[in-house]
Amino acid sequence: MATRTSPVRPSSSRAPSTKGKASSRPAEPVAEHRPAWPLRAVAGLWLGLAHLMGGGIRRLGHDKSSLDHALRRDGGALLLLVVAVGIATFEWWGLKGWLADGVHGVVEGTVGWMGMLLPLMLFICAIRQFRTPEQVRANNRVAIGFTVMTVAGAAIAHVVGGQPSLSAGFDGVRQAGGTIGFLAAAPLVSLNVWLAVLVYAALAFVSVLIVTATPVTSIPSRLSDLYEHLTGQDPESSAGRERLDLDAHDQSYLYDRPAAQHMNRPAKKRSWFGRKSAQEDSSLLPGYHGDEAFDHAVIDDDDVADSTPGTQPTQALASSPAVPPGVRRPTRAELAAEELKAAQGLGAQPVGVPTGVEPVTEAISTAALNVALQQPAAPATPHAVDLVAQVPNTPIPQRSEQLSLAGDVTYTLPNADLLTPGTPPKERSEANDAIVAALTNVLTQFGVDAQVTGFSRGPTVTRYEIELGAGTKVERVTALSKNISYAVASADVRILSPIPGKSAIGIEIPNTDRETVSLGDVLRSHNARRTDHPMVMGVGKDVEGGFVVANLAKMPHLLVAGATGAGKSSFVNSMITSILMRSTPDEVRMVMVDPKRVELTAYEGVPHLITPIITNPKKAAEALQWVVREMDTRYDDLSNFGFKHIDDFNKAVRAGKVKLPEGSKRVLKPYPYLLVIVDELADLMMVAPRDVEDSIVRITQLARAAGIHLVLATQRPSVDVVTGLIKANVPSRMAFATSSVTDSRVVLDQPGAEKLIGQGDALFLPMGASKAMRVQGAWVSESEIHQVVEHVKGQLQAVYREDVAAEAPKKQIDEEIGDDLEVLIQAAELIITSQFGSTSMLQRKLRVGFAKAGRLMDLLESRGVVGPSEGSKARDVLVKPDDLAATLAAIRGDDAPAVADATTAALADNANINQGFGTPVDLVAQDLESRPQATEYYDDDDDDDGGEDAWQLTGR
Repeated sequence: MATRTSPVRPSSSRAPSTKGKASSRPAEPVAEHRPAWPLRAVAGLWLGLAHLMGGGIRRLGHDKSSLDHALRRDGGALLLLVVAVGIATFEWWGLKGWLADGVHGVVEGTVGWMGMLLPLMLFICAIRQFRTPEQVRANNRVAIGFTVMTVAGAAIAHVVGGQPSLSAGFDGVRQAGGTIGFLAAAPLVSLNVWLAVLVYAALAFVSVLIVTATPVTSIPSRLSDLYEHLTGQDPESSAGRERLDLDAHDQSYLYDRPAAQHMNRPAKKRSWFGRKSAQEDSSLLPGYHGDEAFDHAVIDDDDVADSTPGTQPTQALASSPAVPPGVRRPTRAELAAEELKAAQGLGAQPVGVPTGVEPVTEAISTAALNVALQQPAAPATPHAVDLVAQVPNTPIPQRSEQLSLAGDVTYTLPNADLLTPGTPPKERSEANDAIVAALTNVLTQFGVDAQVTGFSRGPTVTRYEIELGAGTKVERVTALSKNISYAVASADVRILSPIPGKSAIGIEIPNTDRETVSLGDVLRSHNARRTDHPMVMGVGKDVEGGFVVANLAKMPHLLVAGATGAGKSSFVNSMITSILMRSTPDEVRMVMVDPKRVELTAYEGVPHLITPIITNPKKAAEALQWVVREMDTRYDDLSNFGFKHIDDFNKAVRAGKVKLPEGSKRVLKPYPYLLVIVDELADLMMVAPRDVEDSIVRITQLARAAGIHLVLATQRPSVDVVTGLIKANVPSRMAFATSSVTDSRVVLDQPGAEKLIGQGDALFLPMGASKAMRVQGAWVSESEIHQVVEHVKGQLQAVYREDVAAEAPKKQIDEEIGDDLEVLIQAAELIITSQFGSTSMLQRKLRVGFAKAGRLMDLLESRGVVGPSEGSKARDVLVKPDDLAATLAAIRGDDAPAVADATTAALADNANINQGFGTPVDLVAQDLESRPQATEYYDDDDDDDGGEDAWQLTGR
């Protein structure tokens, strides 16, 4: 009781004596906790000096100046740095004086000989605190490692210094390991001196592993990597990059010359045997976009025809011997390292040969090779997990030559550090071994002559390969699908018979420990680094763990469908973020349609947009019609100047090869790619199905050569949303998990999507592929999206066009007609074309009642289309078929169509020229001047030079 009431008694005793000072009490705590102004001035000066020094240190090496201010710990880091410099000054140079002697006595008396290494440890901790204060766990790990290293070193110094005791005086202890060394080593020295040395030597070795974050099992690989880095064999080192030329930027798709000619470095010979390739031979004709014999959207390791720098590892992979199922495949980093070793004449294992397998020569027979490779590569020990080499955290290749946006404006692509790496991929786990045993048990129980020969682990599913014995039907295995699902305790089992390109049956079973596929890892992969095309996007990882990267310009249109929560919106975000990370606003412009109003709001204001994000379905239909007009405008220029693809036209414009007619004030500029993204197609089809379908069909049929590409996403893949015309003209499909096999057939024209497990698991069917590949979509977080968007918006301000989603003027409809306008137009068209005015005919043809048909006939009579009624006889038709268009326009309230336009007159004049009359007419100049889409439509009165731009999506 006394302890609980003691805090109250002083307040009660002081209450009477301080009753008159109650009003001044609230100010007392503030005065006590607020430091005096000299202390505040010293603290401000200290923090200012710390921030100044921290900013300079963060700019050294890899730039970390964008660190958030709330995460900085510059004051404590400066304190560590000052202590490190002070101790180094007195310990390393032996200065004299009362201050030097005092510091030296404290340090030497505490840790002894380790005082010589203490400044270095403090300096490393200070630098880490300046540059990476947000990595709290890593900084604590380094501090713990240095602490253990100090204790172990002081103990060893005590043993080596002769094991002095306190009875002989403190000077001996100070000159050995200090107090800490004496306290740490004395207990073990009393038992055995060599035991103490062995224990603390092992503890010092462990401290080094703690500081460097090196597991014991990774010591050989770390030493090998260090040796390769020091000798220039590492592909990511400067020598390795110079050898492989991985960072070379290929912009040959923008210029009518080889990529190496517009680099800052001299052009290199890119073909074998030192001869020039066909693209570098100046005697050949310039290449065009349609010169490729085989063209597909997916960028993978099979594209060995690409002669750009950095394809040596891919060529090595293609030329390496085939690795049988179940044996570890060499990673791309290992392939690159082997290529460097072979180029330097070092004795290295042939590329593509698995670890643990002897190099294969031609003298070895095929049977011996099969026996050697079918041996188990490495028996899995319990609780052992093999990790595939993680993607090196290298930056996305920046452009060596930026496009000129406007005058001296320089646009910088976002840094690769904005996209964080994902989880390390696994190559094998205990769950895989258990499933292999379960599959083998099922095959044995049902007497099927087959065996599991290997598996390929992906981020979401693992594909197990089953090879059949002689005379065994494939149906024996496929008929066991339900038994296999029962054995592996999973309902999402998918069987491929056979695996494309292999004589084996594939069984795809979901992993119990799924991995996250980061968009940053995909964009940093070798497949993405091979090309700098602005329309390349990161898709994800396939079943075998390889990165999947696709080019939207070669799809050329994409349909994305899946149930709610299957990962459709995440894929759209990854696609848009990939475009923002790799392209400038002069290369790609976008139109985003978001009827749900919340999915794409994060991208509002990016300079790649030509209009604010459209959320109204009616305005979306008008925007699609504007895209159709833009496509027609581009085709006008392509046809008038004699090009088949927009890339060829852009190359000619940049090279100055496109000549305008005499007297034309038009200024030609390259057309950027135009990407139209519709996040929910079902909402548009509900509001204006006819207009939306007509626009989509026309865009998908013709817009490929004009550089306009369409991405349609929907969560309701039914036949009334994804109609037959839309499916026929959208060749590339991405199907996420669907609710039924019917929806899967609508999207892919084949089953399979109903067995996907959701959350990014998808079937990707690019144009030209015979079978869909299973991929795990790349994931990009909301924070990463906001960082990329903020960087892009900070580079350039968005300039919108007002005519993209402009509302059409509302037509004045006669109140007498009301809602019967469409039916009335059909009736007028029917009567005028047939020249027979009968009420019963309207009933039959239009399927309306007698009263409705009589009302329509009265309306047509009041507008002079038919004559008055004559009993049961048919009415007279007063309008001829030639006047049908003018009559229908009058009923709608539109202006009468013009009799002939300037183009028709020009064609007539040209016909007269062919007959020998008139003077010659320049059709190109006449067409450019007469078409408002090609000249007047893009007139810009605010242009500084007074010219007219063919396309002003950039607003400059």
